[in-house]
Amino acid sequence: MSTVLPAVNSNASVLPRSAVGGTLASSTADESQDRFLKLLVTQMRNQDPMNPMDNAQVTAQLAQISTVSGIEKLNASLSSLATSSSTSQSASLIGRTVVVSSDLVRFDGAGPVTVGVELSSAADKVGVAIVDASGRPVRNLSFGALPQGTSTFSWDGRNDAGERLPGADYTLRITATASGRPVEAGGLVAGHVDSVSMRGASSLLNLRGLGAAEVSQVRRID
Repeated sequence: MSTVLPAVNSNASVLPRSAVGGTLASSTADESQDRFLKLLVTQMRNQDPMNPMDNAQVTAQLAQISTVSGIEKLNASLSSLATSSSTSQSASLIGRTVVVSSDLVRFDGAGPVTVGVELSSAADKVGVAIVDASGRPVRNLSFGALPQGTSTFSWDGRNDAGERLPGADYTLRITATASGRPVEAGGLVAGHVDSVSMRGASSLLNLRGLGAAEVSQVRRID
């Protein structure tokens, strides 16, 4: 028998992603300085001897490139700090159970599995079908009204006839309506965080039996 647990809105923080590494930003700053100096030298070589460049103008241009270079170096430092912070926060999830957005359900053939739905707005009717690899629904669950956000429930691994199903990969197929109109809905699964790995500047949570999930997929931390 499936039990509907109270809906819990996600409070999990989405960790920042750094798009620019320190080495790349430093290289960009150096290139900007080189381009500026080449342009300045070219200007001075081709200036009118009767009307040379004003010293104040040259000083202003030097100050401008210095400011741009400083900003780029500051951005590189902040980017590196954000990446370090992201890794630290992700590492703190090791050993915890998280609920992530996913339609994949991996049943081990034994214990119950925590799954759920995420609704973009409140719905007055929600249906969840657990589908096998052939695309055949093996368990159909119907719920009444559910609020916006996340709602989880426990699937005991049995089909509609009450027979225990073999361990395998299953898929959540969700339908939700409000006053007869469809409501956008997605699936949720719970997994134990065994370790954290890096992909570029992004952290990946390695979930037991589920594989890797991005931190942005986390909807709840238990």
